[in-house]
Order: sequence, then structure tokens, then C-alpha cells
Amino acid sequence: MSSNDKPLVAILMGSKSDWETMRQAGETLAKFGVGSESRVLSAHRSPDALVEYVRSAEGRGIEILIAGAGGAAHLAGAVAANTTLPVLGVPIDSSALKGLDALLATVQMPAGVPVATFAIGKAGVINAALQSVAILAVSRPDLREKLKAYRRDQATRILAEKLE
Repeated sequence: MSSNDKPLVAILMGSKSDWETMRQAGETLAKFGVGSESRVLSAHRSPDALVEYVRSAEGRGIEILIAGAGGAAHLAGAVAANTTLPVLGVPIDSSALKGLDALLATVQMPAGVPVATFAIGKAGVINAALQSVAILAVSRPDLREKLKAYRRDQATRILAEKLE
């Protein structure tokens, strides 16, 4: 769990090997004071536990699920099939295809079972966390202000960069 006692975002990954990339989501959320919880749950190797976890998420106060997986990458789709909460899918570069297989599996969801899909790897994980903050900020003015400040800081940093 991160900075808030009540987790609002669940960070799921298909295997422990995805943690090095997926931990960026929790770290990003913590910067905004958004609580999260992280779990390894596989769509293929622990399907019953995945379904139980996802179906109970809303009742535990979870509002958004970030699902990251490599290889066949059916995790985000399996999550979305079992909840109406927003599911943010992040393909992980964990195969010989450098994450392209995971990207295609995550983005090719059938109509009616939405998964918002982000870039492969670290950039996608961070953006999924930032999108989670943006979704939560719709009804939380304090988060909206933190997100605006974050964007201002980004602009200030980039404008301060000098080329020789």
C-alpha cells in the first residue's frame, strides 16, 4: 500500500518479473497521495484468484485497476471482463517481440469490454498512474490541483533546458 491508508487504485501484474516496471505506478500514485495496492495475479495461472480479487475490488473501495502483463498479455482483458471499474492496460516488454505482442493483445479488446491501453513499459506505467490521478481528480479538487501543479512543474523543467 502507498501513502493513503485506503487504496483507490489496484496495480496488477501477471508475474513477479513485471514488478520492476509496474512499481513505477505505485511510486507515481504515492507522489499525489493516492493509495494503491499491488498484486501478482495471472489470467492463465491463477484465474479463479484473479476473478475473486477483481470482483471484490469495488466493495473494498478500489476505483481503478491498472493491469500490466507481457507475453500473451490477457490480464487487462480478463480484469475488464469481471468489473465495470476503469481498467488501464500496460503492455510489458518481457518477450522476444519486445512488448509488441503484449501491446496488440491489450489494445485489441472486443467492443463492450473496454481497456484503456498505454505505451509499452515504464512510460506506459507512469502514464497509467497519471491517468488514474486524472480520473480520480474529476471528483477530488485537491488531486486536480496537484495534477495542475505537476503539469506546471513539467513545463518549467522543459523550458529551463538549454542546448549549449
